[in-house]
Amino acid sequence: MEFSEHIKTANVEDVVLRQPLHPPGRGTLCITGHHLLFSDREEGSCRQVLLLLRNIDAIEKSVENLLTCSGLFSNAGLSQRLSGSSGTITIKCKDLRVLQLDIPGMEECLNIARSIETLSCLDSMLELYPFFYRPSNASLRDQWGLSSLERHYSQMKELHDRWRLSTVNRDFSVCPSYPQAVIVPKSTDDDMLEKVAKFRQGGRFPVLCYYHKKNGMVIMRSSQPLTGANRKRCTEDEQLLQAVIDGSDKGYIIDTRSSQQALQARMTGGGLESKSCYSSWKRLQRQMERGKALQESLIKLVEACGEESNNMDRWLSKLENSKWLSHVQTALSTAGLLAECVERDGHSVLVHGSEGTDSTLLISTLAQLIMDPSCRTLEGFLTLLEREWVQAGHPFQQRCAHSAHSHARLQQESPVFLLLLDCVWQLWRQFPLALGFSEALLLRLATEAYASDYGTFLGNNQQERCALGVKENTHCLFQALLRPRERDCYSNPLYENTELAIWPSVHPQSLQLWRGFFLRWTPQTHHLEEVQEEIRNMVIEWGKLALSSPVST
Repeated sequence: MEFSEHIKTANVEDVVLRQPLHPPGRGTLCITGHHLLFSDREEGSCRQVLLLLRNIDAIEKSVENLLTCSGLFSNAGLSQRLSGSSGTITIKCKDLRVLQLDIPGMEECLNIARSIETLSCLDSMLELYPFFYRPSNASLRDQWGLSSLERHYSQMKELHDRWRLSTVNRDFSVCPSYPQAVIVPKSTDDDMLEKVAKFRQGGRFPVLCYYHKKNGMVIMRSSQPLTGANRKRCTEDEQLLQAVIDGSDKGYIIDTRSSQQALQARMTGGGLESKSCYSSWKRLQRQMERGKALQESLIKLVEACGEESNNMDRWLSKLENSKWLSHVQTALSTAGLLAECVERDGHSVLVHGSEGTDSTLLISTLAQLIMDPSCRTLEGFLTLLEREWVQAGHPFQQRCAHSAHSHARLQQESPVFLLLLDCVWQLWRQFPLALGFSEALLLRLATEAYASDYGTFLGNNQQERCALGVKENTHCLFQALLRPRERDCYSNPLYENTELAIWPSVHPQSLQLWRGFFLRWTPQTHHLEEVQEEIRNMVIEWGKLALSSPVST
């Protein structure tokens, strides 16, 4: 179906736009297949607002001068009344912006609303904007992505003695959500991996995601074992994990479920590693919320941030009731535990929850940021996200289908990636010199995950992206962020490399609301961007002075 068939009214004149941080403007509103465009026509103004329709989470419409009489009107009378009415459309975006459009004419208002509702939630992935976006400074023939598992493995020479690159999943038949290549113990052959995959939910068998160069310990990740009520076992799974700690006294399994949740999972076919079968592994339970509970937490927090009341007790109560900062604390605390097991105690760790696509990726990513300085540069961080989230199978399309404003019934939405970015921001705030990227990068990633010009976050895994031809037909966000102009915007001007681990404080007094994101459209936080820009300019000037000053001998 052509996009034009969804557009009931293509443009409307004399529309008033009200948006955060700007005075109201009057101008022309246009709708295309993927965008809402507003052009300010008032004298002395050249403002334009371009909004990706996919960024719209919900719309609300109200129409003035509606028919209130019960009598019937002639077609002519009805047409006159429709054209004489006016309406307001409130647009609530996934990036938390709220826009208001005052549209003359009730019919035009309703047509615009229907068009937005349809075009903002197109069913076909191939109709989404990344497949149409063609920037002038990039080509579809450009390199896609920053790294691959094959390249990562070839660069890690230390791995080659005990680890190998397996292509058992080359056609995605063993595990639909894994990439085509994975790193596994050298002593395990592909036949063994296929058997282990059948014993793990969704086929997500244990694979290596991090090698700690200081002591040779590793982080593995997987999904839960399918022991079930009968406590089934898989000798190949036991052998694989034993190969991981060969020569060590023990390893740790960090389960991101509570003990009760893990035991209850047995009744539905899931379960946990028993002490008798995995005697060399010690299990640690660290419950982390996911799914619906996390989404509802975000909704409550956004509602609290939009509260116009000046009552301090009411604000603090709503902030606490959202439990969002508690989720941040739990994530950082669990990641700190994982990093401590590897860095300080010198033990390898397997991380999993149920599916292994959400909280598992969250804490493995944070732990690597804590321990590995190479992950803290701008390029290193983007490469980490590509490896641990895009390639590892976080279901972006499901989790980021809606943000906090949608009236749709919750299905598989969950702001796990947003929680990661919030946790990274906490690290960035506590260690302002240790991370090579700025808050602006985190804000950009938060926006792109929900609605993007690029194909990086399309689909739920590599298999889906291959089927859609994402690599061949869209542009890569991570490559775009590393172009010189973008790199300058997203680099931390105060960055100083350190080889030391950065251990975050998780005390309640140390954690703060991420105002740059949750209050980004309020005047109270607008000065933060100005401060960051001023710091950047000062550092640039200092650099120029240092170059121009004569070197003393």
